[in-house]
Amino acid sequence: MDAAGALAPAEEPDDGLNGREREILAFERQWWKYAGAKEQAVKELFDMSATRYYQLLNGLIDKEEAIAADPMLVKRLRKLRTVRLRARSARRFGFEPNGVEQR
Repeated sequence: MDAAGALAPAEEPDDGLNGREREILAFERQWWKYAGAKEQAVKELFDMSATRYYQLLNGLIDKEEAIAADPMLVKRLRKLRTVRLRARSARRFGFEPNGVEQR
């Protein structure tokens, strides 16, 4: 390990994930009280926009290697994604997520 506690390249686990993917999973294990704080941290830690980060995260949680590396986290993230997608679709078609039609 280096001074920051990161694994040296020779010490990286052979789990099929690259270093950035492991960093993203570790980052997602944290809980954020305020959404803006997470987006700011994404920009500072990963040097990318929140949009790009979530694109990468969505691809990552579809990988079998990710579920093998941290099944509980990946299942939670997949469930959150599904719930949000359903809510967006419901709003788009004029329904409340709970099944009540909007007027």
